[in-house]
Amino acid sequence: MIKLGFFYWPCGHHLAAWRHPQGTPDCGTNVAHQISLARLAERGLFDLIFMADSVTFWRGDLDAMSRDSWGTAVEPFTLMCTLAQHTRNIGLVCTATTTYDFPYSLARRFASLDLVSGGRAGWNLVTSGNKLEADSFGLERHPDKSDRYARACEFAHAVRGLWNSWDKGAFVRDTATGVYFDKSRLHVMEHAGEFFRVRGPMNVAPSPQGEPVMVQAGASEDGRALAAATAEVVFGAHATLESAKEYYSDVKGRMEKLGRDRDSLKIMPGLSVHVGRTTAEARRKHDQLQDLIDPAAGLELLSRRLDCDLSGHDINGPLPDIPQTGLSTSRVDLFVDMARRENLTIRDLYRRIAGARGHMEVIGSPSEVADLMEQWVREEGCDGFNIMPPVFPGSLVDFVELVVPELQRRGLYRTAYEGTTLRANLGISRPAWRP
Repeated sequence: MIKLGFFYWPCGHHLAAWRHPQGTPDCGTNVAHQISLARLAERGLFDLIFMADSVTFWRGDLDAMSRDSWGTAVEPFTLMCTLAQHTRNIGLVCTATTTYDFPYSLARRFASLDLVSGGRAGWNLVTSGNKLEADSFGLERHPDKSDRYARACEFAHAVRGLWNSWDKGAFVRDTATGVYFDKSRLHVMEHAGEFFRVRGPMNVAPSPQGEPVMVQAGASEDGRALAAATAEVVFGAHATLESAKEYYSDVKGRMEKLGRDRDSLKIMPGLSVHVGRTTAEARRKHDQLQDLIDPAAGLELLSRRLDCDLSGHDINGPLPDIPQTGLSTSRVDLFVDMARRENLTIRDLYRRIAGARGHMEVIGSPSEVADLMEQWVREEGCDGFNIMPPVFPGSLVDFVELVVPELQRRGLYRTAYEGTTLRANLGISRPAWRP
């Protein structure tokens, strides 16, 4: 069965979504609207809702930023706690950085979300690719990538140790004997590493699924190693099936070398879907959004994604040589390869990534969309997709009403939730804890 995530992005994933006539310009801060999107995704039987995050407002040129809806939104953990009270089955996955947080506080927050949601929480581990985040925390510079990933690996280990503070059945709450918890089922973690010293136990009881699901999105060498060692869901970015298959084979192979079962990790690359009842209708929807792209916002988006200021270059000329900065190198390589392979101008490139930011994009009828999804899963390019609706709410409505029934007709997608926890619906068990 194909696994599906609903990738929430303020107003929609297309750069111009907030300007669309049927869009919702204040979606990033309109909680009632966000609740309606979550309920719609649950009606579509999605496995999970996913929300990305950056902890700083600053990304680049202020004039260009003022034309982009990304930058101000409800903090994702707060939003997920709200959505937990308005949904019943769908998983709740949000982003938190290991670079500007601490294991105990993060572990406690996510364990609490897991508990109040009935076992539906997931943590998307990131190391912060935005170098400007350092300014928000009063640091002189953003840590190097290798240091961020080394810290992240230790951070994840410490968090999982805290999540495993209590064995199943530890809280007996026996009013007759006066024993509230069985002390033999309590584990006190004593972690002393290169970056952290953490003493447990955590003061939150486990949820019905035991512990939150670990999610990761790295595609670089460091990211792949971290995913193979820690992740249970991976959100990747692949513009071709060939790239997706290479990543899938590599990460699953690394898992086996670490003694992990391949099926204990679900790889779900992003997929931007422009769907209509006919191919022509889908193309009209796509073209309407493309025509709304502000050139200044498009250039700023590309400059930010490449970590290179392109403001002095002719947008109708070729992409210049892009220096490696050591931040998000895998995404930079993806965009540069795309531009060179397809002979794209700077303008062509920012228009190409305006809707999906390097993820796969499909434009077509329900059967054409389902054909692509089926091929990617059957040929081991992925286990499912993180769906990126271009504009809210219309694109999500289109997917639920047009694509979901076609996948169900082919026997590729559930017709009802398998359970009430995220692990049950993903089909993954709680991993064993190894101190």
